[in-house]
Amino acid sequence: MHTRFPALFATLTALLSAPLMAQEPQLSSGQTIYLPVYSHVYHGDVNKQGKPAETLVSTHVSIRNTDPAVAIRLTSARYFDTQGKQVRNYLPAAVTVPPLGTHELFVPRSDTAGGSGANFLIVWTAEAPANPPLVEALHADIREARTLMLHTSGVVIKVR
Repeated sequence: MHTRFPALFATLTALLSAPLMAQEPQLSSGQTIYLPVYSHVYHGDVNKQGKPAETLVSTHVSIRNTDPAVAIRLTSARYFDTQGKQVRNYLPAAVTVPPLGTHELFVPRSDTAGGSGANFLIVWTAEAPANPPLVEALHADIREARTLMLHTSGVVIKVR
């Protein structure tokens, strides 16, 4: 076993140091994207009632059209709470995002309706096959003495 270790180490080193090959994105005419978000995060130790401390955070959702030539159309941005109940629709009318453009949504720190398991379902379409958008959320609580930030990314759950 000891004699195989240097060969294994060399193989792993070569694999890990090889440049990553970029892949062409798979074009789509639309998708439904699940984006996990938070209205608060738990931290620290649990108190006498068995509950951890929680900090409220704001959520900045960024929906970026990554296609340099094709516009996408956002048709729905529904916000759900921890129990899966729809809290609100952040997009009452469809919005067109131009090539390389961005549409943003914001959930203020004071909005605690979503809970720690909140999420968005974002639906987009395109008239021609397009690069899928990049859908992310930045959660923040920025104060003089500390800054808390975390990032979440969307996951495709349905292709049109």
